[in-house]
Amino acid sequence: MNDKNPKSSSGKFRKWLKRKHKKKQPDPYYLQDELSDGDDFMEDIYVSSLEIDPCTSTNELRIFVGTWNVAGRAPVGSLAVDLEEWLKPQDAVDIYVLGFQEIVPLKTRTVIGAEDPRKATNWNLLIGKALNESSGCPWLTPMLNPISSDSYHYVRNPGLEKGASFSAICDNARMRGKPITQHRHHQQAVIGGSKYKLMASKKMVGVFVSVWMKEELATKYSVSNVKVSSVACGIMGYLGNKGSVSVSMSIERTSFCFIAAHLASGEKQGDEGRRNHQVSEIFKRTSFPRSAKDEHNLHPLTILGHDRIFWFGDLNYRLYNLEDNLARHLIQKKDWKALQEFDQLRREQEDGGVFQGWREGNIEFAPTYKYSSSNCNRYSGGVPSRSGEKQRTPAWCDRILWYGKGVKLLSYLRSEIKFSDHRPVSALFSTQIEVNKSSNPRIFSKDTIVPNIMPPEQIIFPLQGTSGNYEEGKATLLSLIVKDTEASSIHTQKL
Repeated sequence: MNDKNPKSSSGKFRKWLKRKHKKKQPDPYYLQDELSDGDDFMEDIYVSSLEIDPCTSTNELRIFVGTWNVAGRAPVGSLAVDLEEWLKPQDAVDIYVLGFQEIVPLKTRTVIGAEDPRKATNWNLLIGKALNESSGCPWLTPMLNPISSDSYHYVRNPGLEKGASFSAICDNARMRGKPITQHRHHQQAVIGGSKYKLMASKKMVGVFVSVWMKEELATKYSVSNVKVSSVACGIMGYLGNKGSVSVSMSIERTSFCFIAAHLASGEKQGDEGRRNHQVSEIFKRTSFPRSAKDEHNLHPLTILGHDRIFWFGDLNYRLYNLEDNLARHLIQKKDWKALQEFDQLRREQEDGGVFQGWREGNIEFAPTYKYSSSNCNRYSGGVPSRSGEKQRTPAWCDRILWYGKGVKLLSYLRSEIKFSDHRPVSALFSTQIEVNKSSNPRIFSKDTIVPNIMPPEQIIFPLQGTSGNYEEGKATLLSLIVKDTEASSIHTQKL
């Protein structure tokens, strides 16, 4: 069906709707003539109404996405200042989505041992302080019963009105069994009065994601279905030294998925295949299961089921078939375009090996890995190589990609923080969300006009009366439309 063709039924229906708003009393006979194209009639009404959809609007959100491999270093000392420099808290950012890798050293005891939830807690406290205190908002460090879970998120209290408050749900064993009111009371003590609110957090060994949202927007918009997931695909394919942690959430009618990942290292030929395989595993094994409470509030179950998707992390793709000395020469010249010709991730995308259809901003900054040591601006290795240094060709290991419509990249850059052998990378996005307008009792719902589970002949049936005549049903529906011409709109909600 070509709805762009003015002679098609949907084109005619669109024409009629425009005339409807210009004329106070449209001619019902003219309307009947314009909408008499046969069995596609109901489908055309549905498509046209989706295009108009006067009961929804689009609002803009600005999302800061950042990724940083911190090389197993603890969040102490001067890092608070470094975080403020990286995040540059400013009023224009609505949501901060931060992914970290190696927040613990990747040693045997941390990889196969029990999770240490204090690491995630310490990072969240530092992030919260950086985001809020620089904005002049108090950040209250918890003194008693600190939240010490490697994974928690907020759910709206069903007993309160939209945006009134959230409750903290912790999956730490020590927090289980306590009433939700105790969790909520504690968490409000931690972040009460802050500008940015922690919406979700998840840790798996050294991979960590933390999502923060402006308090005023968490109150203004309906934020729902906040869920987390992790996929371990490191040693033997199932240990957590490599893998991903993900957050799924819906803001009004738009779903988001944020994936922080750490993929296989190595710059030997064929190592890119291991990374590609891990990406495939993360796609297959990431899930956000529905619970009994989600019966009437369905959400995407997989990564690709979301409207807006952001994938970021130490993806470890290197420079392909480029001699180390030539790579360093191009870096010295700041010839990023020439250097990108050898970028392994771009080549894999072009060859269809990974991330087909995904987008990334133009890289106009130096490779982010590997620096000689902390507090150093020199890449590791080179000729002559210093004693004890690993020989690594510099590469853009730390990346941010996105998938889905309604996303515009505003900036893509790296920061010059010398805390680890990686430099942090960030991207600022402008994205659209669909927001329900205030309800109008005179507007048709989708179930009134086009139930999405019924074939066309059954759609007309309730209007057929005793005769069961299709044409009579069509005429009945048309008469209802004509009677409603004084209303502000005819609306079918989007599925």
